[in-house]
Amino acid sequence: MKSKFKTLIAIVALFGATMANAQKAYNLDAKTSFSVLGTSTLHDWEMQSPSRTGTANFTVANSKLTDISSIDITLPAESIKSEKKSMDKVAYETLKTDKFKNIKYVLKSAEKVNETTWNLTGTYTIAGVSKVLKTQVKSTVAANGVVTLQGSNKITFTEFGMKSPTAMFGAIKTGEDLTIKFNLNFN
Repeated sequence: MKSKFKTLIAIVALFGATMANAQKAYNLDAKTSFSVLGTSTLHDWEMQSPSRTGTANFTVANSKLTDISSIDITLPAESIKSEKKSMDKVAYETLKTDKFKNIKYVLKSAEKVNETTWNLTGTYTIAGVSKVLKTQVKSTVAANGVVTLQGSNKITFTEFGMKSPTAMFGAIKTGEDLTIKFNLNFN
């Protein structure tokens, strides 16, 4: 009887440890931020988007992110805004929002570098063109269970089939390089 009881306790402990480390579905929360930064012959600029949807599957153990099995994010292209409507209009033409309504990211793989750093490989789809890019992110897990991933990617207009925008009959030219910066909060 004692050996059966010990076996039962061992099974319950093993099941409990497995459940504590199980994959869990997460959703982006309201504190998530996305920015696109660039340059022009006139000034540096930034556009931000408050609108996005996304899901992820993570494993968290002992308040540490131990596995990332999926991330899927959709950002309405016309939710990206600057402080100037004329700049927004040029950006939407460049992003071809008449045909391609969303910017997407889908994770392909995740490799843990250390306790808080991950190398993510995923597909960005911008203006109808998909490219696989690597992104290094920093991860944190808050006491309330919110998982945060912070990072950035450098891209160019041409790699996504876009032309660098110009304004005022070509007098103002946008630089070719862009930085996508994000602070993703999942709960």
